[in-house]
Amino acid sequence: MKRKFVTNLLLILFLNILIKPFWIFGIDRTVQNIVGSETWGLYFSLLNFSMILNILLDLGITNYNNRNIAQHHQLLSKHLSNIVGLKFMLAIVYAIVCLVVASVIGYNEVQFHLLFFLIFNQFLVSFTMYLRSNISGLHLFRTDSLLSVLDRSLMIAFVGVLLFTDWFGGYFSIDWFVYAQTAAYAFSSLITFVIVLAQSGRIRIRFDYRFFLVFLRQSYPYALLILLMSFYNRMDSVLLERLLPDPLGKEQAGIYAQAFRLLDAFAMFGVLFAGLLLPIFARMIKQKEELGQMLRFAFLLIIVPAIIIAVSANVYENEIMHLLYWEHADQSAPIFGILMIGFIGIATTYIFGTLLTANASMKQLNLMAAFGMVINIGLNLALIPIMNAMGPAYASLITQIFTGIAQLIIAVYVFKLSVNYLLILKLIGFSIFTILAFKVSTLLDGWMLGFGLAVLSSVLYALATRLINLKTFFLILKNEQ
Repeated sequence: MKRKFVTNLLLILFLNILIKPFWIFGIDRTVQNIVGSETWGLYFSLLNFSMILNILLDLGITNYNNRNIAQHHQLLSKHLSNIVGLKFMLAIVYAIVCLVVASVIGYNEVQFHLLFFLIFNQFLVSFTMYLRSNISGLHLFRTDSLLSVLDRSLMIAFVGVLLFTDWFGGYFSIDWFVYAQTAAYAFSSLITFVIVLAQSGRIRIRFDYRFFLVFLRQSYPYALLILLMSFYNRMDSVLLERLLPDPLGKEQAGIYAQAFRLLDAFAMFGVLFAGLLLPIFARMIKQKEELGQMLRFAFLLIIVPAIIIAVSANVYENEIMHLLYWEHADQSAPIFGILMIGFIGIATTYIFGTLLTANASMKQLNLMAAFGMVINIGLNLALIPIMNAMGPAYASLITQIFTGIAQLIIAVYVFKLSVNYLLILKLIGFSIFTILAFKVSTLLDGWMLGFGLAVLSSVLYALATRLINLKTFFLILKNEQ
């Protein structure tokens, strides 16, 4: 399992490092700079609104199905025929609820136009993620890795043509950006469906309501978890845009989006870890394999980079924001630094939360997520009127650290894991060294040189203290461990 995890992690990281940074910095950032913070803030708040409610599209089906297919491959054909029909029904419910809620909170005609396409995009994303859960559940990780970058690759092509050519008169708007995403998601969904169909054989779409009820009864705890986590991960920009008067609300949402973009980008790589680990943990738990070594190995692979990222973002927050954006860089820089500390909590969640999900420890996870939601929304309501975009940053930091630590503690209790005090001391020592390395690096001429040397020093320290053990890494690749 370690070898399967490492080899496929390397592939999926390579593909995503090849594609997604170009999307984030070459396309996504360029669009924001062109359309301006106010227009982008409007789009960003609508996007997060559609993402909060998209649990109605899934109801926990994807995570439950991933775990279920990983443990019972023979169910693929039967479940596929029924769940495809269920997904279409849920899409109708989701669309109706979104439009009703949007009407209640007072969205105007322009916002409704964008929201309509964002709703359709969320359906395509959800449908594709469900299809991919079958592929990863079958442990076809290489195929899943290629599919993980397909939509972004298509978007780069489509939006790139709109941005960098005069084929359409050199004009660009946020609407075109959304339309290009729709086309990319549609192609990606179709290709993924064909691949899953090849694995399952014929599909006959059924609307078996008894199956729907039984399946949803099993998947609803996963749905509740995703809903609660969506609230504390995505509600901030919606509240920011709604609580502050126009045009301040849209502008502040745009400023927050500038800082949030890099957090979201790094979180994508955490999602890759979770996507690989969920079916692996599920199968290991079913076969009663020892989890300690795999858990420590995966945790260190993500927490060491997370600490480096958090420290570097705080020391070089101004330089990074000014490098990326044309306006409001001074305002978004401190928000960026605060948000990135929370990435340590997010990284912890992607390991221990995934382990608990694979074990179906949903009661504990949902209780944790409910507390996280209450903390986050309460802090946002209190801080946004006082601190504007800085308020959600502090709310996010506190929530992510709380939920990360809570999931670690729950995992230790559920699996009766022994506490490795030496490892804790090593991580504390590594954090102190990394902070000092980045602080000293600011004394050098040229911030990029200092940044690079500080990262290199931190990595070398991690290797020297065997937080990252290259020998073990290569032995796993050779299939000797």
